[in-house]
Amino acid sequence: MALSSMTGFARSQGVSGTYAWAWEIKSVNAKGYDLRLRLPPGWDAVDPLVRARAAEAFTRGTLQAALTVERQGVAPTVRVNESVLDAVVATLQTLGTRIKAEPARLDGILAVRGVIDVVDAQENADERRAAETAVTAGFGAAVKSLADMRRHEGDALGRVLAERLNEIAALTARADAAPGRKPEAIRKRLAEQIAALMELGRFDEDRLHQEAILMAAKADVREELDRLAAHVAQARSLLDAGGPVGRRLDFLSQELNRESNTLCAKSNDVELTTVGLELKSVVEQFREQVQNLE
Repeated sequence: MALSSMTGFARSQGVSGTYAWAWEIKSVNAKGYDLRLRLPPGWDAVDPLVRARAAEAFTRGTLQAALTVERQGVAPTVRVNESVLDAVVATLQTLGTRIKAEPARLDGILAVRGVIDVVDAQENADERRAAETAVTAGFGAAVKSLADMRRHEGDALGRVLAERLNEIAALTARADAAPGRKPEAIRKRLAEQIAALMELGRFDEDRLHQEAILMAAKADVREELDRLAAHVAQARSLLDAGGPVGRRLDFLSQELNRESNTLCAKSNDVELTTVGLELKSVVEQFREQVQNLE
């Protein structure tokens, strides 16, 4: 399966009978999946159909989908609401006996809300159902276009992430080969630290033995280097597998960051510290790019 990003935009449009419709969908990063749908009044019938279609195509990202519909070549009908008009006229007549004022003008009366309704011509049920079918199919086309765009961007992200993993692997190898990692260098540092403790004269033989073990454990970063290599191998495997792997790669980026932090904390060698800081920088770049993957 291919990798997919969570960002993209798609549009589809068409005509069915007297109905001209258009879909616009945009997708942005999110921790989960969310579809925010905006439909014109009276088009709620397509809601469950398009939601099901989107859920089949995407597992992460916030989608904002908007539908616009217009009827073409259909003259609107102007309708007078007789009951509202009668109420307005009766009120004006009553007020005319109590207040001296100019007589009400026709344009003023017609401007009162509810007196005049402008409505579209009566819809044909079969034509409306055909339009709903076309609108639903158009949403499917927009979803496919959006999925293609997200996959195209996902391919580019996959190449970037693979490069970052290569850098992490190279830095891990550098850390393993650092002069301060050699046994003789570690033994020398331990001897110097133990000698410094002995000069204080406040440690017995057992305490010195315990301190030596503790120092040796702190100086050894073999475990961190092995875990870094294992995390890189697992991340490469996920990239090769493709599909919605963003969450798992995000978890691995946190683990990579934890190991690079520990490497810096345990290091008492300048070169090893330098490599650890470079690792932290590359891991952060990896993590930022992973946030865009589905």
